[in-house]
Amino acid sequence: MRALQRFILLVPAIVYSATVAGAQTGSAVDRAGWLAGCWELRAANRVTTEMWMPPLGGQMFGASRTVVGNAVREFELLRLTARGDTLVYTANPSGQRETAFRSVSATATELVFENPAHDFPQRVIYRRRGADSVVARIEGPGANNTARGIDFPMRRASCTTVSER
Repeated sequence: MRALQRFILLVPAIVYSATVAGAQTGSAVDRAGWLAGCWELRAANRVTTEMWMPPLGGQMFGASRTVVGNAVREFELLRLTARGDTLVYTANPSGQRETAFRSVSATATELVFENPAHDFPQRVIYRRRGADSVVARIEGPGANNTARGIDFPMRRASCTTVSER
């Protein structure tokens, strides 16, 4: 009887622990879920589109493409995964070797990733600006020991249609 009583007392603790552990495995990537969808930056003769799948299976996958005129000039394959509570942003730009950046901050409005060993960028940032806007930013060393940063302000776009220029 005592064994049964101990078991009954332990069940809530076991269920709670399993629930917390299960929530933690997906929680790091889930924090980036606001990035899911399609984003676009338009300039005179240049269109950059970035698409992110929603979190599923503990990962998010993305892709970016920049078209100048009618030719693809740059592309990038992207992946967000979790290592514990840390998000890892892995980028494979235009067929180059992939590079991983570890999160230093992941909130409902901002994701910040760093890799100080990389040449440029060493920092990748996504900032949410309302429901229909995000600013992606890359930072790193510039010429003459200066800091260099580039902003990519993007608006939410359709994932199924490409609008004409």
